[in-house]
Amino acid sequence: MHYFAYGSNMAIQRLKARVPSAQFVCSARLSGHILKFHKPSKDGSGKCDAAHSGNASDLVLGAVFSILESELPLLDKAEGNGYGYERKPVTVATEALGEICAQTYLATKFDPSLRPLDWYKEHVIRGATSIALPASYIASIEAVACDVDTDASRRATELAIYGSQFRREGPPTSCACGPCA
Repeated sequence: MHYFAYGSNMAIQRLKARVPSAQFVCSARLSGHILKFHKPSKDGSGKCDAAHSGNASDLVLGAVFSILESELPLLDKAEGNGYGYERKPVTVATEALGEICAQTYLATKFDPSLRPLDWYKEHVIRGATSIALPASYIASIEAVACDVDTDASRRATELAIYGSQFRREGPPTSCACGPCA
């Protein structure tokens, strides 16, 4: 089955840790939506949402992955399906396959005051970069204000999936948009 990832799951290392069968298919566009970091998380930070905008020119960019349907419960659990996210079918446009139907997760709870933690934003940027999304789109993600996670152990655990290939050395003291915290 096809799964459309637009947030941290664009990073194949993160997605494969959750759903081992995941295979990148192609990049894709979801029209009528905008990327927001307003979905409340258990850790008190904001996670990604492809928020419906109603404007056909708005786009959320992401990746289509093929996953085994038998692993869908694993992804549902990792995404908190029914607890702030709902899995929904969406039609995405791709260069390789035209329009296709894919499953994705859309937020059902919102808090516009939330900001992502630095390591979460790192997952999103790494994923967007790895699938070669446009530089302007990646720059818009980099411009999102984030908070440095004060739990250094959690941060290290989250980023350990990348091995020694850290995009940044140690905890950031600021985001591309200015001070984080």
